Amino acid sequence: MSKIFVIDSEKRALDPIHSAQARQLLRNQKAAVFRRFPFTLILKESRPDSPVSPLRLKIDPGAKNTGIALVNDTTGEVIFAAELKHRGFAIRDALTSRRQLRRSRRNRKTRYRQPRFLNRTRPQGWLAPSLQSRVNNIKTWVEKLRKVALIQAISQELVRFDMQLMRNPDIQGKEYQQGTLAGYETREFLLSKWNRQCVYCGIKDVPLQIEHIHPRAKGGSNSITNLTLSCEKCNTKKGIKDIKDFLKKDPSRLEKILKQAKRPLADAAVVNTTRFALLEILKATKLPVETGSGGLTKFNRSQQKLEKTHWLDAACVGKLTPKLIIRGVKPLLITANGHGTRQSCRTDKYGFAFRHCSRTKFHFGFQTGDIVKAVVKSGKKVGEYIGRIATRATGSFNISTKNGLVQGISHKTCKHIHKKDGYSYAQ
Repeated sequence: MSKIFVIDSEKRALDPIHSAQARQLLRNQKAAVFRRFPFTLILKESRPDSPVSPLRLKIDPGAKNTGIALVNDTTGEVIFAAELKHRGFAIRDALTSRRQLRRSRRNRKTRYRQPRFLNRTRPQGWLAPSLQSRVNNIKTWVEKLRKVALIQAISQELVRFDMQLMRNPDIQGKEYQQGTLAGYETREFLLSKWNRQCVYCGIKDVPLQIEHIHPRAKGGSNSITNLTLSCEKCNTKKGIKDIKDFLKKDPSRLEKILKQAKRPLADAAVVNTTRFALLEILKATKLPVETGSGGLTKFNRSQQKLEKTHWLDAACVGKLTPKLIIRGVKPLLITANGHGTRQSCRTDKYGFAFRHCSRTKFHFGFQTGDIVKAVVKSGKKVGEYIGRIATRATGSFNISTKNGLVQGISHKTCKHIHKKDGYSYAQ
């Protein structure tokens, strides 16, 4: 089972404990629940002399999901795991919608508004909001975990793919390029780019071979833009034929393959854009930071015969990866939702305001998004409800439970479980 984080009364991080020990501490009233996500206990006494084992925080950043793992380097035990889902694409879509509304208003030429200031300049290190949110999400969780665990080192997957090596396979200078890791970078890139299927027949879940789109026998290169994936049957059938001759009866598939071959991998571009910004944030913690490539991560995972998930990828990041001990670890699934909107009014599809938003976020000590437990002992809605609330100034709240929406719950019956922090959680 995943371990339970423990801090003492002075909020010093102690060794994580088994869930059975946590239940015993709560039963004997020697500890209380400090935080629900990640689940943390706080002892009712100070333990400054307790020995604490240092842990390594491992991060596998991705465009949509980031894997996080806490590993004990000495024993190889995975203490904690999580998968963080980013909201970068939601931010991009919201900004696109806003831009289109503003552009349509300008095009109507209802009146001329003189520009107020020069807002085209961007500061050094600027990232697009959709990319910056990914970096900020990871930074937030690094800080959260450092408060409840003794983290003394960090490992980050710095590059998902070594683009320079793949463009020039004969490049020298790094040991892994000519050693046991040769080919891992290229294969992982192609699997992502071509959706893990044969490009000629579309079959999945079979061994795939790296195939030259334009055969080497007819002048084709080893560049990554000339490589794709095919099953053994299609690869043998194509042989040294040019792809235009091989697919002359299927022009739509031919066009699709040639177009995809030139297209860069969007997710790889996102990761490559944010990698050094994230590295600088991790270095600012003053902890030693180890970096590794995606090919090295896959090599470590394959050596230990582990399945591909975001949190297991994170546990396998870097050269300093011991033989991992994974005993019933259940990753915490974290989804970034943001903190709501600061819009003072909503707009219709033409960009005109039609509804003004309340500026008051807190009602009776609660705000929309808090996770609460409501115990109703009388009336039509007798029962116990746990979920996220939507507050109203009247004190009558709505609770979104796993069984559906419950309306009209009084604030007097509600008790906080977890205050809104911009994330939602699941196991």
